[in-house]
Amino acid sequence: MTAITDTEYPFALCLTHDVDRPYKTAVHAAFYALAERSPRHLRALLPGHNPYWQFEEIMTLEAKLGVRSAFYFLNEQSVRSRPWSDLTDPQTLVETVSRYDVRDPAIARAVRQLDRGGWEVGLHGSYHTARDRERLAEEKARIESVLGHDIAGGRQHYLRFDDPETWRHYRDLGLAYDTSLGSTEEYGFLHGYDLRRPFDDGFVVFPLTLMEQTLPDPGERFEAAWAACESLLTEARANDAVMTVLFHPRLFDPREFPGYRRLYRRLIERALDMGGWVGSPGEFCSEFLRTEGHQQITSLNAPGRINE
Repeated sequence: MTAITDTEYPFALCLTHDVDRPYKTAVHAAFYALAERSPRHLRALLPGHNPYWQFEEIMTLEAKLGVRSAFYFLNEQSVRSRPWSDLTDPQTLVETVSRYDVRDPAIARAVRQLDRGGWEVGLHGSYHTARDRERLAEEKARIESVLGHDIAGGRQHYLRFDDPETWRHYRDLGLAYDTSLGSTEEYGFLHGYDLRRPFDDGFVVFPLTLMEQTLPDPGERFEAAWAACESLLTEARANDAVMTVLFHPRLFDPREFPGYRRLYRRLIERALDMGGWVGSPGEFCSEFLRTEGHQQITSLNAPGRINE
């Protein structure tokens, strides 16, 4: 049985956002303008224009729908600390140069605003941390220093994790869950309908059902993208499933990435119309799961069951 079976809900939809790039810098603008031969990217050079900063827009959208999601923040290594191989790939180099620090005043304010409003803030483990517990601990501590309290879980950057070593690191660092088990190339219930407990204890794995980049481009083929989402919701309801989705915040700008904000809203609205539970993974754990040994999350309602 799935974790949702013993509840009043036929299925659950867990909402997540990986905060990879909250700023579209001049480096980004120039790189993508050349790579795509499109001058539209140069709008980011205008004073006060940052299409990747979408925290307020997402919060407003979700608040109107009465739901909350999880935002996973990235704490990447500096250029000097990155392997040389990272600096030979243009895409990786652009991302490395434009890294952010969660302790920067603007980011820290956004993190605290999310937290105060009931959104979940979690860890987006950086590219080379799958087997590096010390680095994961530093990144976790940095986020918690901004929040002023412990976090519950997160997801690895680019879904780069080692089974079961990364999960063991997460658990031993005091995290209650991970959402890295998924695909960057295809969507669907590729790992079944149930949550996982890899160590037969309170630590939980939420398989990732959908990363938005695996869909048809909703700016060009909105109905095809929506058909895929609706099909997943129908499958989730038919199988008492926990469906977890990832939409990157930068894609919510309708001029840069048309269709994604509209698609996300329709996904939530349809899930609610179907009677599904909608929220963040941490909130789901709080409401439905037994989490022995994890003080960050406590059961608020009658606990559900997980397929062991």
